[in-house]
Amino acid sequence: MDDNSMRELERLRKQISQQEKMASLGLLSAGIAHEIQNPLNFVINFSKLSCKLLQDMEDVLDELENKLPADADEEIREIMDDLKSNMCKIEENGNRASNIVRGILLYSRGKDDEYIPTDLCQLTKEYVWLSYHAVRANNKSFNVAIIEEYDNTLPQVKVIPQDFSRAVLNLMNNACYAVFSKSKGVTESPYNPTIKVKLAKDGDRVRLVIEDNGLGITKEVKEKLYTPFFTTKPVGEGTGLGLSITKSIIEQKHNGTIEMESEPNEFTRFTITIPIQ
Repeated sequence: MDDNSMRELERLRKQISQQEKMASLGLLSAGIAHEIQNPLNFVINFSKLSCKLLQDMEDVLDELENKLPADADEEIREIMDDLKSNMCKIEENGNRASNIVRGILLYSRGKDDEYIPTDLCQLTKEYVWLSYHAVRANNKSFNVAIIEEYDNTLPQVKVIPQDFSRAVLNLMNNACYAVFSKSKGVTESPYNPTIKVKLAKDGDRVRLVIEDNGLGITKEVKEKLYTPFFTTKPVGEGTGLGLSITKSIIEQKHNGTIEMESEPNEFTRFTITIPIQ
């Protein structure tokens, strides 16, 4: 066996080892997600209950009318308004975390073909920031400006939530990697890592655009972009399956399209479209 074959064999061995680790991590994540769901339910339910108690307290204040000093009544109502606002934020963010956990559990249980009416703006935003914080957790020096534009008039769209979110996560991870890699190589001119995310209705379809101003993609890489196991990342940082899986999720499972435009060292733009109905 020649040296090239030996190197290729070693590369494949490391990839398989990495995939086995990821599979084990997937099982562990499912267990953790299940355990997290219970305290999250308590957080959400008690925030709702607290809002109801505050409303009851407000009714009591109304019944007291002028029996309390004006200053005291005003101060109590201000505190109550702050508490209501806090409870709403707790419930909102609790629901966001719960949706992410639910997606992990659905994926781990193999429910791959369950199409659910989904708020794509909320789902996309959740996984855009999940990707950012995941990269940030491993690289404290990483930072990027994320510019988001969501069409709030977009109706709910039937998708497989855990699969569509995986596609968003894959594209965001690549975008974060591209800008982070470029930032490490820039020494002279100022460079502002930026990722733009735009989700909007386009006729009878939904269009999602994720664009970064990172390293860009060469012509040679473009030709192999969706090839399974092809990756430009070092061993241990990527399996080469992200884009091939994303293409399958969008084209085969959601009857959509995925397109890529790029200029080396300038930008990379992925555009996904899926039908609304």
